[in-house]
Amino acid sequence: MKKLIKTVAVTTVAFFVVAASGPVFAAVGDQGVDWSKYNGAYGNFGYDHDKFAIAQIGGTYGGSFVDQQPYSTQVSSAIAQGKRAHTYIWYQVGGSQAIAKAALDRYLPRVQTPKNSIVALDYESGALASVYVSPGYYRSTPAEMKANTDAILYGMRRVKAAGYTPMYYSYKPYTIDHVDYQRINKEFPNSLWIAAYSLGVAPVPNYAVFPSMDDVAIWQFTSNYVAGGLDGNVDLTGITDKGYENGNATKPDTDTPATDDGKDANEVTPSEIQEGMTVTIKFNATNYSTGQAIPKWVKENSYKVLQKSGNKVLLDNIVSWVAASDVQALDTGGGNSSGNTQTHIVQSGDTLSGIASNWGTNWQELARQNSLSNPNMIYTGQVIRFTGGQSGATARTYTVQSGDNLSSIASRLGVTVQSLVSMNGISNPNLIYAGQTIRH
Repeated sequence: MKKLIKTVAVTTVAFFVVAASGPVFAAVGDQGVDWSKYNGAYGNFGYDHDKFAIAQIGGTYGGSFVDQQPYSTQVSSAIAQGKRAHTYIWYQVGGSQAIAKAALDRYLPRVQTPKNSIVALDYESGALASVYVSPGYYRSTPAEMKANTDAILYGMRRVKAAGYTPMYYSYKPYTIDHVDYQRINKEFPNSLWIAAYSLGVAPVPNYAVFPSMDDVAIWQFTSNYVAGGLDGNVDLTGITDKGYENGNATKPDTDTPATDDGKDANEVTPSEIQEGMTVTIKFNATNYSTGQAIPKWVKENSYKVLQKSGNKVLLDNIVSWVAASDVQALDTGGGNSSGNTQTHIVQSGDTLSGIASNWGTNWQELARQNSLSNPNMIYTGQVIRFTGGQSGATARTYTVQSGDNLSSIASRLGVTVQSLVSMNGISNPNLIYAGQTIRH
């Protein structure tokens, strides 16, 4: 999982334990992904055959909380693409049920996946441990192991009581050293989500490195599902069907806007794709509108629709035209975010402070919203987004420079010529002049 702390273990046990006997679910053998904030606002799937995504809602780090801002849009994005969406919580509670209680009090009311869907507790750091093993690594005493396990079981009981399917996530060596997982199995059979990785890019599981433990329901078999990295998982028991009936979300007892937004986006037809929507390119799409082949990596990301012309759409970042029938809506044009999201395609000579000034905000806010670690390192063609709140309430203007035309201004501002014409009451798009103020 891609979180603030990342630990990898490779287990080489050369046999596979068949999933426990019981009802056969449609999801047995399905592959899917898990996401944190590092996978972007809409997440990314590795392959067309992926059937589920497990998104991090946030978590506790020994009592402090880190919320995952993209959680709700990742949930809606997965459902918009017809996938099963689930939730996990970073659960660094050690052996403290008080910290566990605070974490569950904070996050359970915020879960946006359907009732009965998975809510997994990610326990791979912070366990009580005082028996020295090697520099920087300690094993738990029996008393510490009991406290760790008690805190995990407390959380899983809370998850179940809230109407969700509890799971425990970790990797085998860490679990063996710090947790009495057989107690978990006894109370919550088939509830383990365990990581054990083979080397290199792994599009399918290599069962030679399966983590041989009882009651493993999901196996996270790689952190390199695709080149560049992505967590890949396989459902061994059908547990990712939980919360879904025939692939459809079970109606929850509580309000879940992310699930509802995802369903709405899933129903958008190609003719209904509009400017401002976020879309992904379908895995079975082969060519841009120009006839050039679409690379696989392009299909792994999401894009804003900058313009629509007939049956094709212009997408940001790649700045390419694609048939509307080859894209899938991930939102309905603003339902997943607060405020009005603007986009700007960086031009040669642009600075972040200059872009911010045009939007009536400051460069620090743009850096925060676009996760820019170095505000001086922006590049031509990069898309900068700004979701206006109070800081974006100021009218945004652009002063026409010598040599400008409306098309070049629209491209610079990341908007359409039509929108500039409409907002500024321009009767003839070819008649603009240096010094004129253009609102956008």
